[in-house]
Amino acid sequence: MATVKFTAMKDGDREDYEFLTAHEVDYAAKTGERLLDALVQLDEGLSGYKITRLGHSLQAATRAWRDGADTDWIACALLHDIGDIYAPYNHDEYAAAILKPFVREQCTWVVEKHGDFQRLYYAHHLGGNRHARDRFAGHPYFDDCDRFCERWDQSSFDPDYDTLPIEFFRPFVLEVFARKAYDPAVIRAGERVPLTDSETAKTRTGASA
Repeated sequence: MATVKFTAMKDGDREDYEFLTAHEVDYAAKTGERLLDALVQLDEGLSGYKITRLGHSLQAATRAWRDGADTDWIACALLHDIGDIYAPYNHDEYAAAILKPFVREQCTWVVEKHGDFQRLYYAHHLGGNRHARDRFAGHPYFDDCDRFCERWDQSSFDPDYDTLPIEFFRPFVLEVFARKAYDPAVIRAGERVPLTDSETAKTRTGASA
């Protein structure tokens, strides 16, 4: 078969859908590569900052790596703004939807809500509510999102920071998107993993010097 036989989905048979499933599995396996390509497109996005949106993403991921963060956190720091190009008004939800099948529930929640948490730093200058995040007070991942934004997001606009290149992060992204989607052993619902590991951070900081 080169294509399915049907022109309306209700007319498909088992052969058609087994054929499509094989194609979809092969296509999904290349998601990580496509996301890395999409990250580069962030350089064509919103301007006005001292660094590009790609530079911001790489800097956030670099800070996460140097803090001793694990693979899920590093991938999320790198991809947290991937929605800026296509979903400028809900980029956080867009990014979370991409990551959700492949990272911890904790990390997905933080990426999905980071837009509200970031408002703490700027919304009052524009007449907005800088405390939008307060509606999530008491949530198990509230402090994680607070630290994500403080340590890796709001601080990553520095043109003089020693940011690692995108190729450095390729293995992290490919590892994440090679996982089985929605695997309970990956999602780990309700579990928390610290953003930082002091011992790992010492090793990585030394290695990056």
